[in-house]
Amino acid sequence: MDIRQRSLEEHYKWKGKIEVISRVQINTRDDLSLAYTPGVAEPCLEIQKDYNKSFELTRRSNLVAVITDGTAVLGLGDIGPEAGMPVMEGKCALFKEFAGVDAFPICMRTKNVDELVRSIYLISGSFGGINLEDISAPRCFEVEQKLKELCDIPVFHDDQHGTAIVVAAALINALKIVKKDMGTVKIVINGAGSAGIAIAKHLLNLGLKNLTMVDRFGIICDGMKELNPAQADLAKLSNLTHQNGFLADAMKDSDVFIGVSAPGIVNADMIKSMASDPIIFAMANPTPEIMPDIAKAAGARVVGTGRSDFPNQINNVLAFPGIFRGALDCRATTINEEMKVATSYAIANLVSDKELTADYILPDALDKRIGKVVAQAVINAAHATRIARI
Repeated sequence: MDIRQRSLEEHYKWKGKIEVISRVQINTRDDLSLAYTPGVAEPCLEIQKDYNKSFELTRRSNLVAVITDGTAVLGLGDIGPEAGMPVMEGKCALFKEFAGVDAFPICMRTKNVDELVRSIYLISGSFGGINLEDISAPRCFEVEQKLKELCDIPVFHDDQHGTAIVVAAALINALKIVKKDMGTVKIVINGAGSAGIAIAKHLLNLGLKNLTMVDRFGIICDGMKELNPAQADLAKLSNLTHQNGFLADAMKDSDVFIGVSAPGIVNADMIKSMASDPIIFAMANPTPEIMPDIAKAAGARVVGTGRSDFPNQINNVLAFPGIFRGALDCRATTINEEMKVATSYAIANLVSDKELTADYILPDALDKRIGKVVAQAVINAAHATRIARI
């Protein structure tokens, strides 16, 4: 039985992966009076006088909303909000297991950007953070940006930024293996959706100079009519030589390939056309752009995928639980670029120079150190950039 069939059977047994458990015992009338009426009126009045007390007198300080509209669920596409619920529940379980963060899934029956933004904003007072999930591009960019402008709590689209942060951590260590530098390597990113664009922006923040983006219509170049606004903005910062063509053309003499696109679209000849000791991050799931054994046989020095059954799994779980743990603990108003950069380096540094090999560039997803180390990096960056409230 494969993992998908086993998972289906377990989901029938579990009937949901999360539940609400009371933090107080109510065994006596006194217990009831303290937890509910009449005693509960006092904390209500305290919050009425001082909004910030809502973080101290309720679970809000440890509660994140995991929100989707079901339009870009895993590799399944637009399957609807209810069909996305198992993924959102899984995300909530990971929040709790890896960082002690309470998270609640909210699946919304609208694809309208303004409806999404307004609805999420209206419930934001119940939470300490908003994790957007599986919202299709380019709508996801607008939803996140508008919410960040409205909300005084962190808003984070994990498909964009979580992926970018972990890819960058993997790349930091992979470049050590091949003795190359972020400022001089040529990187090709295939797939200019939410993840691809976020990866590109994050790597540029880390010092990348030579970037080429490729989408289904070919190499992205400034002025192309096919580009959406997010792609058009990035086109001004990438492909500075105005190269034309398709993926095979872009990969010639490149040092790094990052795929967030489609299965099987890279072949051995493309790998052979790259510069010496190429780095391949083929993250299409469940089937990568190229299988690791084929990539290595063609000359790839370091290969990563999104799968747990191959070395170097590039998995968002390395980032998002600790990011929210840190943001909640310092009561940050947002998650900024400095926090994302700090997280990438914190994850990368968990693999020591002695441990670092071509097949071990990232810590294991189950490494218990990750959540605490990432949280502290986020807290330090939040204080340094003065967005921490405590």
